[in-house]
Amino acid sequence: MNKILSYAFVAVVSISMTSCATIFTGTKDPITFNSTPEGAKIFHQGVEKCTTPCTAEITRSLGKQMIEVKKEGYENKELQLQKEFNPVTLLNILLGGVIGIGIDLGTGSFVKYNPKTYSIELAPKQ
Repeated sequence: MNKILSYAFVAVVSISMTSCATIFTGTKDPITFNSTPEGAKIFHQGVEKCTTPCTAEITRSLGKQMIEVKKEGYENKELQLQKEFNPVTLLNILLGGVIGIGIDLGTGSFVKYNPKTYSIELAPKQ
């Protein structure tokens, strides 16, 4: 009997500690970048991610996420990635996961990026 209660306790604790959005959707989103002209470098947090046209894995975050687009001979351009609520987080409510919601908030999985594609027009330097 004690063994069954121990297993049940471990199961309940494990389920309540799940962070559904983090587990099911990860902590990064693939974002596609296109630019006119092509060949612009995409930077996130000062790190070069790719050269357009391209797709980069961007870590989710509750904070403002800025992308900088650079190409020689053109003005640099900044854009803010748009986010929306990640509905997978609601599974934490069904599984009793206050801790899971906290983990999803901490990892940024509480939100997801939308749209997943950005088209950027660069202006020639004057």
